[in-house]
Amino acid sequence: MQEMDQRDRELLGALQGEIPFVSTPYAFIGQAIDMSEKEVIKRTERLRRDGFVKPLTPHFDTRALGYRSCLVAARVNPDRIDDAAAAINAHPGVTQNYRRNNSYNLWFTVFVSPLSKIGLDRTIDILGQQGDCDVVRPLPTLRLYKSSASDSESHSDLQNEPTPLTPLEIEAVRVLQRELPLQPRPFDVLARGGTIGADDLLTAAKAMHKRGQIRRFCAQVQARKAGFVASAMGIWVVPPDDVDACAAKLAQHRAVSHCYLRPVYDDWPYNLYTTVHARSVDECESIINDLAIDTGLTQKQALFPTKEYKKSRVSFFAHDAEEWEDANADVCRVAQAL
Repeated sequence: MQEMDQRDRELLGALQGEIPFVSTPYAFIGQAIDMSEKEVIKRTERLRRDGFVKPLTPHFDTRALGYRSCLVAARVNPDRIDDAAAAINAHPGVTQNYRRNNSYNLWFTVFVSPLSKIGLDRTIDILGQQGDCDVVRPLPTLRLYKSSASDSESHSDLQNEPTPLTPLEIEAVRVLQRELPLQPRPFDVLARGGTIGADDLLTAAKAMHKRGQIRRFCAQVQARKAGFVASAMGIWVVPPDDVDACAAKLAQHRAVSHCYLRPVYDDWPYNLYTTVHARSVDECESIINDLAIDTGLTQKQALFPTKEYKKSRVSFFAHDAEEWEDANADVCRVAQAL
């Protein structure tokens, strides 16, 4: 691996900056830092290969695209939890799935397209049936207090209704989420052999960016937080009138990367969720205990992932999601009849 020099660092900064949707983005980047297009491409290729930077792609706002998502907690017989996870993972919209140290031992996140004929609620019901889950508890985000800027989850106001995409824009999303080629005219390469031309691709991208359906067009630096190998989901029982104040205190802590308000159930009183990162399980627990002291909250749990079953990005408007729905149409009709 070659060490980065000053020019690499300048390029890295430019790749992370806001880049316009133009036919020659690498030439645009080069002009900003006085570097030839050829050198930008060559150095970017090496930075990718050495793991310093991720591919240049649009960062979509999932909810602004019309997607709905939900965290789901399921209670499964431990003897068949692996089979349950495999059945649930078969849905292309399931992006994360973990076993956790709780009676609700299987936790997954599912995304459903605005093109879905089944919808989010019935999708969760079907996944619960296919996973032979004893209990399924949908835990949608009611309020977002803190999250990473690189998250795939929406940063939009949860009350705003998304603007529907045109068929051409949907096809543009399918194309744009691919890795941008390291070529002088990369959008021409992306569009090659498809049903949408490069000019229409760029026009659609600019329109979606203006509407907030694309948050940014840039590259991400690979996370290199040495030593931070443990994470915990801190779940809290907070009186409704105190939620905003407690969430503000929790979100201020450097180790807390996410903070959400979620619904409660008769057997599940936890309404505030935080994600904590640290160097060990013990350190995660220590941080959550400190947060409890700071906020005065006494009812809490620290949930740890004990097995990872799936971790992937959302594939927007993927045809295999439509195929999954077609394959489960009979299950959906039975659910509607009931």
